[in-house]
Amino acid sequence: MFSKLIDDINAAGLCVHGIEVRHGGEVIERHFFHEDKPYPVYSATKSVTSAAVMAAADECRLSLDDKLYIYLDTKYMPLIKDEFKALSFRDFMTMTAAPYPFRPEGDDWIKSILALDVDYSDRAHHYSNIPAYLVGAACENAVGEPLMGYIMRKLFAPMGIPEPEYRRSPEGHFYGATGMTLSLENFGRLGQFFSDKGCYDGRQLISCALIEDATTEKVRTESGGYGYFFPTDSLGFCIRGKWGQRSMVCTEKDMVVTCLADLPKRSDELYRLLDNYINNA
Repeated sequence: MFSKLIDDINAAGLCVHGIEVRHGGEVIERHFFHEDKPYPVYSATKSVTSAAVMAAADECRLSLDDKLYIYLDTKYMPLIKDEFKALSFRDFMTMTAAPYPFRPEGDDWIKSILALDVDYSDRAHHYSNIPAYLVGAACENAVGEPLMGYIMRKLFAPMGIPEPEYRRSPEGHFYGATGMTLSLENFGRLGQFFSDKGCYDGRQLISCALIEDATTEKVRTESGGYGYFFPTDSLGFCIRGKWGQRSMVCTEKDMVVTCLADLPKRSDELYRLLDNYINNA
């Protein structure tokens, strides 16, 4: 089955960097089409931000029910509307806070976001990079250190993942929505960590209950469900980038299927091939 998947990808001429399959926690298949190195994972960064928040909640640095504005830099307090003050971490992490534009702009992203004229009564799911950025900036202040340093200490270093490339905002905060690079192995390792409910190599890095909460559907979207920066579907949940970067946790099959690709216009073709592989595994 795996060899047919590789043949089908080659026959379709899809720009895939690599695919890895884990079963029962072990790597059973891995194939590289291109150099084995870190590649951009785009919005998969959001799931890493979610993990940082869960780690902070585990240490009682914050609560998901806390109002997010409390953790923003004090200089922004005079700019915060009452409607914004009512929003919790949960609201932002399910992207049900407001119909924000797709990405933050300007030379001070938080100031620009707070100045946006958005309808805070619209609490439907609106996908955007802005909620993840705000969550990352708030979490950074809650833990009292640069968020990548916290992620390294609490998550990546214990898992043997070296510090990746990542982006910061003009204000210097971790851009929790996109901008990170990961290798295929480390992306798959991250998927396995969430599949194992926060446990890695016998160590419970983040509590099982918090990881289960993050990866469980909270709202319905046009394409399925959504947890706390984790898309969900009938198979389980996913760490998802925008152009073919996915680590898919298939709960009932005890599988984690991870791919890195660069498919701005053809990612759906890859996902159909992967879905067929998973359904027949």
